[in-house]
Amino acid sequence: MSGPIENAPLIPLPKQSAGTPWPTVEWPERSLGDGSDLDVAAIAAEADRLFAADAADRSGETHALVVVHRGALVLERYDDERDRETTLISWSMAKSILHAVVGMLVGQGRIDVEAAAGVPRWQQPGDPRRAITLDHLLRMTDGLDFVEDYIDDERSSVIEMLFGGGKDDVAAYAEAVAAAHPPGANWNYSSGTSNIVAGIVGRVIGGGAAGVGAFLSASLFEPLGMRSAKPRFDEAGTFIASSFVFATARDFARFGLLYLRDGVWEGRRLLPEGWVDQARTLTPASAGQYGAHFWLAMNGSGVFHCSGFQGQYIAMDPARDLVIVRLGKSETSQRGAVYRSLDRIRRAFPVSADD
Repeated sequence: MSGPIENAPLIPLPKQSAGTPWPTVEWPERSLGDGSDLDVAAIAAEADRLFAADAADRSGETHALVVVHRGALVLERYDDERDRETTLISWSMAKSILHAVVGMLVGQGRIDVEAAAGVPRWQQPGDPRRAITLDHLLRMTDGLDFVEDYIDDERSSVIEMLFGGGKDDVAAYAEAVAAAHPPGANWNYSSGTSNIVAGIVGRVIGGGAAGVGAFLSASLFEPLGMRSAKPRFDEAGTFIASSFVFATARDFARFGLLYLRDGVWEGRRLLPEGWVDQARTLTPASAGQYGAHFWLAMNGSGVFHCSGFQGQYIAMDPARDLVIVRLGKSETSQRGAVYRSLDRIRRAFPVSADD
């Protein structure tokens, strides 16, 4: 489940079953054993594998695993130190939450993703960054020379931005990065790019951290029942949307269900029509693995997902009407084992007869 086939058609998004209540207050729950059409043994075996005593050497630590099938919670498991009330870090899954915020502003007519981003410091005559659009930023094709490296401190832009000289104003740090390519020509995954978007969003909403926080709460978190969700802001009042939202696994699953339901919640459209499709439409320069602030699956399954450092993961599978959340701590070399376990869980569920 790591990145999509070129030009693959989008699989239709499922609607919430009339017989399954929305999880705004409480998650509807269903036992895995209630469905004879799925491989319960395979699902249990992979969950055991992720939480096994020897998993640390193979796939790292899994702190939480939540599976939502057809709108109901069917599997929930935590390690010995955590439970359903424990808030955990999103890392880069926050980028996908930022995508939802942009979508809401698009729906309100306050942002045009096809227009130039309008970053004030890029407006000098001859600055090639003037041509960067918000769509370029969401698709990571802005062409900026940002280095997303978590190992080499000396060459890393992201470490300096989040924990070094840029930490008090992450948007300003990223906006100062020079252009290396024309917009749209090159794909470069960049946390700096997300924080530039967060800066744009902050200027549109206004009110600094308090204003953006209130918008997030009233427009997204409260309608979904994400009562645990806490975004982090820098000293300049910018939502650090590259990396920092804290929430329970259940609340991250609520966010995944919003996207699986095409941005509709309890019959109310929170995201504009077509916005989820924008997220899961392939960015051609990304070698088949990225949409717009969401990752895509290369195996033609139609899976799209939020992904974060150390193996944070919210996967949406439209064909199976499935959301899988995995939170934990895995080294880069171990994430393949995590993905394989999650993919085996995914494939143990049947493809919907409606698809």
